[in-house]
Amino acid sequence: MRSTHPPHIGLGLPVDDPALLPSWARRADALPFSTLGLLDRLVFANPEPLITLAALAGATSRIRLQTEVLIAPVHNTALLAKQTATLDRLSGGRFTLGIGVGGRADDCLAAGIDPRRRGRRLDEQMTLLRRTWNGEPYGLDLGPVGPRPATPGGPRVLFGGFAPAALERVGRFGDGFLGAALPAAHMSGLFRQVEAVWRKYDRPGRPHLVAQASVALGPAATVERARRNLGDYYAFTGRAEYMSRGLLTGAREIRAAVGAFRDIGADEVVLYCWSSDPDQIDRLADTLF
Repeated sequence: MRSTHPPHIGLGLPVDDPALLPSWARRADALPFSTLGLLDRLVFANPEPLITLAALAGATSRIRLQTEVLIAPVHNTALLAKQTATLDRLSGGRFTLGIGVGGRADDCLAAGIDPRRRGRRLDEQMTLLRRTWNGEPYGLDLGPVGPRPATPGGPRVLFGGFAPAALERVGRFGDGFLGAALPAAHMSGLFRQVEAVWRKYDRPGRPHLVAQASVALGPAATVERARRNLGDYYAFTGRAEYMSRGLLTGAREIRAAVGAFRDIGADEVVLYCWSSDPDQIDRLADTLF
């Protein structure tokens, strides 16, 4: 059953000037935005997301904090369990763990992980994370890895990705799905597949469905910086120009995109801001609220 309510609106944080992010967070927290999302890469100039979101937890009081998505296989699992539980505690249960395998081999190689088995590693990690968040011993002859998260059973987990294995993990381990970089016409099929997987595993209720769109609202310099940053991030795909063309830069097209995601059942739409111009926050609020 699809949601009948308008989607919540989150903000994806820019990564080109990390020093500005506490100010971004405070401004967004004072407005009706639902979530602050932050991407993860290792071999890239982005800030480390869990450290950054911990700082932003202290700068905010209401808004949720979300990785989208954390590349779990490059992280030590026991440390990841401790970090995510700590962040959930520090934020008063406002943390959402968006998680996935990542799309670049260099991130895995830099972490000393075999890229070919990152999916299997993520499956193993999820079993250990769930066990740890429930306060169970981490392993044979090992005690629990604390602290216990504020959210019973651990923070909300959203899986990102496009492969069937990624969608299957929503039913096996997750609370929902985070779909990035696709328009609503293409995202709809993924949402329906996630719902089918949810039913396959006889999960109660419905999965939490999140869509993401890239935006830049403001003067030409803001839009140009956003296009450049977006192109740099997606350069590894060979589709940087295509992704840059998908940047939404007008109030009308942003409202239309949010409406289209609403129509396919999105519970939340995260508008990813690729320029660090903080005035985008108020422009987006004026456009959507």
